[in-house]
Amino acid sequence: MNTTSPVVETPGDTPAAASAVPVASPVPDVHAASEAAAVTPAPAAPATPAPQPPSARTLLKQLQQQFPTFGKCLPLSIGIDKQLLAKMPELDRKTMRAALGIHTGSLRYLRAMEKATVRYDLDGTAGAAVTDVHRLHAKETLQQRFKKEAERKKAEADAAKAVEADRLRAEKLQLLASKFSRN
Repeated sequence: MNTTSPVVETPGDTPAAASAVPVASPVPDVHAASEAAAVTPAPAAPATPAPQPPSARTLLKQLQQQFPTFGKCLPLSIGIDKQLLAKMPELDRKTMRAALGIHTGSLRYLRAMEKATVRYDLDGTAGAAVTDVHRLHAKETLQQRFKKEAERKKAEADAAKAVEADRLRAEKLQLLASKFSRN
């Protein structure tokens, strides 16, 4: 079936400069109607999606700027999450806990905890004492991290040595093969 409309040339025009005037076709074009239906826009989705809570790292940066205890990496008082929720009730609990985990697991915080004697509230006020158990936990965590890092570096060095030994072995084999080949 021909889906194009016939073209009528006006008298006196040359075929190259003919002005094409579409003429209504007596047969309705079924394909054009189905294409027009396919092009109609779908109902619009809501213009503004629900706001996403900030990432844990973004929240941590905000807390470091807003509260001196986070900014100075001081030992946090126990129950600091409840203090945060009281001051910032719009916080997403899951994101807040992830941000607190990143903060309290950082090397800087663990080093501060290892030597600390006092914990601090959000506004920097000294509170309860840091127990020996918590200081020991910080020290052990740091030791485990440093041990893992040392093992990782040793494994990388061993792998590099093995690659170098393989390269030297291949060079020696290539040298021997070229020396004793029958070329």
